[in-house]
Amino acid sequence: MMLYPNIITLESGKRGGKPCIRGLRITVYDILEYLASGMSMQEILDDFPYLTQDDLLACLSFAAMRERATLFVQTDGYEVASI
Repeated sequence: MMLYPNIITLESGKRGGKPCIRGLRITVYDILEYLASGMSMQEILDDFPYLTQDDLLACLSFAAMRERATLFVQTDGYEVASI
C-alpha cells in the first residue's frame, strides 16, 4: 500500500479541514467522486494537469485506510458507523 503523508494534507482553513492533495483545494472526496462517476484516472489527470498519478493513488490508499479503520455496529436493526 502506498504511503501518502506527504501527499494528503489536512489544513483547518482549507475546504473545511477535509483531506486535500498537496495543500491544493482538491479533496480526496473530489477524486473518489470523479472515479465513482466513471471518470478514468487518465481523464482526471487530463482535466487537472497539476495532479499526478501518485496523487490519485494516494487518495485511494487514504480511502482504503479510512475504510479499514471504520467499525460498523448493528443495533435495533440499524447500522451505525464510527471511526
